Amino acid sequence: MTQTVVRPAAVARTPALLVRRRRRWTGTVCYHVLVGGLSLLWVLPILLVVVTAFRDFGDIAANGVGSLPHSFTFSAFAQAWTGGGEMQAMINSFVVTIPTVAITLALASMAAFALSRYRIPLRRSLLLLMLGGNLLPPQILLVPVSKLTELLGIYDTLPALIAVQIGFGLGFYTFVLQGFMGGIPAEIQQAAVIDGANTWQVFTRIILPLTRPALAALGALAFTWVFNDLLWSISVLRTDTEMPVTPALLGLQGQYVSMWNVIAAGSVLAAIPTVAVFLRFQRHFVAGLALGAVK
Repeated sequence: MTQTVVRPAAVARTPALLVRRRRRWTGTVCYHVLVGGLSLLWVLPILLVVVTAFRDFGDIAANGVGSLPHSFTFSAFAQAWTGGGEMQAMINSFVVTIPTVAITLALASMAAFALSRYRIPLRRSLLLLMLGGNLLPPQILLVPVSKLTELLGIYDTLPALIAVQIGFGLGFYTFVLQGFMGGIPAEIQQAAVIDGANTWQVFTRIILPLTRPALAALGALAFTWVFNDLLWSISVLRTDTEMPVTPALLGLQGQYVSMWNVIAAGSVLAAIPTVAVFLRFQRHFVAGLALGAVK
């Protein structure tokens, strides 16, 4: 008599298992379709600007901005870079942004080190004052800041804009770095002091390397905020040759009001530095956000 052996692989799948797998597959498909559609809606305007920047004016005038491209040229970039003043505006933006980010992070890191590692009188009051300053709308300070720069004799100069950016960013960066540095175990600093390290050595050799993800994340954010700033630029500056890249785009739009390819090319040129900085510090940026979420 022959006995039939039923192997596990040959067991028929139960209807409940098939239903669960079908539901899981359907949910996965719906999720990817929804996320893909949202991503397409977000990317589509950017693609439209990039494609428009590489078209010539005749193509856009004949077929419209939203039509498929019938030309490919770099002339709009050259026109925006030289005739539109984007080159000088880009130089002004770097002259303002690089010193602002470097000085602000240096001052904020030192202040955060003192507030997080030592018992300073009115420490909590200082932190609350910094937090309150960040919650204050900047629009109500436009006229006082403008008048103050006039009284100091630095109105319509790039150093005035640098000073304003440092003043309004210092409190926020100090508040954030203080939270990062406060989470570093005190035993690390105590061990360094026992080994003979002074305060400056503890700060530069122990605390700063441990807060590198936070500094990189704040540096990328600060570069983006300062480089793309419009409000303080048009409040402190007046001369067109002193304007950074974002206010210069407004002038470019007024100068080439109907030449959409030149305006799009100027927008692409203005976005390149911030995108490059983010891609360069992306790993540290994500690590800084993750560290902040844990703390």
